[in-house]
Amino acid sequence: MLTGRERTTSPGSGTYAAVTGAYTIDPAHTTVGFSVRHAMISNIRGRFDRFEGLLLLDGSDPSRSTAYMSVQTDSIDTGIQERDAHLRGPEFFDSATFPLMAFRSTEIVQRGDDEFRLTGSLRIKDVELPLDIDLVFGGAADDVDGQLRVGFEGRATLRRSDWGLTWNTTLEAGGVLVSDKVTLALDISAVRIDQDAAA
Repeated sequence: MLTGRERTTSPGSGTYAAVTGAYTIDPAHTTVGFSVRHAMISNIRGRFDRFEGLLLLDGSDPSRSTAYMSVQTDSIDTGIQERDAHLRGPEFFDSATFPLMAFRSTEIVQRGDDEFRLTGSLRIKDVELPLDIDLVFGGAADDVDGQLRVGFEGRATLRRSDWGLTWNTTLEAGGVLVSDKVTLALDISAVRIDQDAAA
């Protein structure tokens, strides 16, 4: 929980020098979510519950910042156990063989006030492909333990078939059961561990 009474860097300030340092993603205050069209008429939403990540932020030159995140694929949760078991199985993530998927950044470009485009590679199973994530900096502040936290919101769109996740069923009325398009939604809270370890 942020107190808002200590060190703060607010969205729209355009000043990031104070956030320079190394940060670990806090799973208790971070959501790695997704949504996908189901039966052509509605969206199914889910999340991954176990993950870790490292941010190396250079506030003086954000383009030198880097990010890494790994996610345990068997932690997928869509609220229905039978569906989650299918997603963990060989027709989707094959979690027994490929327990992790990972993203590693290669470039970050500022696109506006507190808006960034993070480019990197996403590895799912044995396929690694480029992925762009649009980020919005949510601010920074000391939490109740005196630790500096930063927040980001991220959005990305991908085609799951590019990573070999091709399972589907054709509907009698036309179309398919599960859309190929997947939208990723990230709400990230990260805690600084070393203010001198900028990228």
